[in-house]
Amino acid sequence: MSLATIRETPGLDEYQEGLEERLSAAVEACPGTVATVGAEALAAGGKRLRPLLVFLTAPPGSDALAAGAAVELVHTATLVHDDLIDRAEYRRGRAAAWASHGPAAARAAGDYLFARAFAELAGTGDHAAVSVLAGATLALARGEALQRAQTHDPETSVESYLERCALKTGKLFEAACLLGSGGNRGLGEFGLSLGIAFQIADDILDCTGETIETGKIAGTDLREGTPTLPLILAAREDESVRRALGGGELDGALIRVAETGALDRARVVALDYARRARDCLDGHGRREELEALTDAVVDRES
Repeated sequence: MSLATIRETPGLDEYQEGLEERLSAAVEACPGTVATVGAEALAAGGKRLRPLLVFLTAPPGSDALAAGAAVELVHTATLVHDDLIDRAEYRRGRAAAWASHGPAAARAAGDYLFARAFAELAGTGDHAAVSVLAGATLALARGEALQRAQTHDPETSVESYLERCALKTGKLFEAACLLGSGGNRGLGEFGLSLGIAFQIADDILDCTGETIETGKIAGTDLREGTPTLPLILAAREDESVRRALGGGELDGALIRVAETGALDRARVVALDYARRARDCLDGHGRREELEALTDAVVDRES
């Protein structure tokens, strides 16, 4: 099954249309500068992968719109804040929120999007769902703090990197699956493994000269000193990569990453997490769709 076939899943078109309407209504609830900035961030697009996970893990015919909107609002809020922290000037080919509207407006807009996410779930009266999203949001903050601590540290262990992937990416994928399925732990494990595979794939793409899903320019991780799996593995074998990751000269370092074979070894790890994700899907009614999504996550070129 291909990713295109997933798009033919009964009810998905209606869900995606409803999702966009719900997201627009959520950010327009309190008109003003923060709503304008938030609306621009959402309009920048993206794959809406997390809401898709909510839909595919939910029982057919159930209302997954509140949960889908909530996870996408949280994701967008983190992008707005990440760009501000990193001083990244572009997001998906557009000027980042802080670059267009100033740091204060971007900070407030990110906070607003977080608040609107929880308002979406609180409106359902499902306290367990609110708790799941709160846990994922806390994990995001912990992951960001861990990344700050690891910056320019070529000694970062693979285990510590994978912990960061789980916190910064995997836990929101997990939350999407838990929210969709009503708390199915097996599907939660699927989401966590899928999120880690997704992040490793992103980090590989950042080293290959392609523009990655976040819209950042390739080589961003090395320039910012963020120790990703391919950079950690390459730094163990090549002194120029090690120096560059530690904050030194960058010239030629990205080429050396590829020459060490680190990209291929990182891909093996991504494929292993994709396998773990698939192993969690026994008996699920939409196993084929979720397996196809898993394959698309690790095989993508953008």
